[in-house]
Amino acid sequence: MRDYTKQQYRKIVFALTRHGYQCDALINYGVTHSNKAAFLRHDVDKMPQNALDFARLEHEMGISASYYFRIVPQSFNPKIIKEIASLGHEIGYHYEDMDLCSGDLDKAYASFQKNLAKLREIAPIQTICMHGSPLSKYDNRDLWKKYDYRELGIVGEPYFDIDYSKVFYLTDTGRKWNSMDASIRDKVASSFHIEIRNTKHLIQLICEGKLPDQVMINTHPQRWNDNLLLWTRELFCQTIKNQGKKIVVRWWRGGVLW
Repeated sequence: MRDYTKQQYRKIVFALTRHGYQCDALINYGVTHSNKAAFLRHDVDKMPQNALDFARLEHEMGISASYYFRIVPQSFNPKIIKEIASLGHEIGYHYEDMDLCSGDLDKAYASFQKNLAKLREIAPIQTICMHGSPLSKYDNRDLWKKYDYRELGIVGEPYFDIDYSKVFYLTDTGRKWNSMDASIRDKVASSFHIEIRNTKHLIQLICEGKLPDQVMINTHPQRWNDNLLLWTRELFCQTIKNQGKKIVVRWWRGGVLW
């Protein structure tokens, strides 16, 4: 069975809800939940139509999630953003202004404010999430070393405002679950060390009650395709990209990059 299809994602959500997890958007982190909660985060790096498919699937299953859109053309689609918001999902800004402004803090902050306002013309924005920009030397989170996003009416950023000693973080970055080699910046200081081989294994762990009561699952919808041609293209492109990431990781560990 092919992994990373929309049907596989449906099975993840079904397993979570069947086994007592309340699936929710990040904006509701900290709100009183049942004993189990799964916060669903989607980073829309490209192919927003896939994000809309996810949003419709979740709406049909009676749950809400968070969708973080970049401002670049391959992600930013006002019509799709509006429709996803109309389905009861949270919209957030997937910011990369440090990268776009070559590390200039002041220019990056001005850019962030401009892009945030542009998104807020379409939907309410209360949380943000950095884009990893894996091949860039700039970490977009560095913007907050000088500025405070809360002054702009932002109540949360998952890399700063989630307690990962209590929340198990899962990401499909690199088309692998929590792969250290495939992830450059999409990492958190976690108290949990649970190996997940593939999506089938993830679903098995959910069904066997072997995941913590609080989880956050981060997916990139462009990676999840039922169409064989799109699925194969994504697999090929991500395999090549992962090889480049491995080189970057080795250089970083050797302290010789940039």
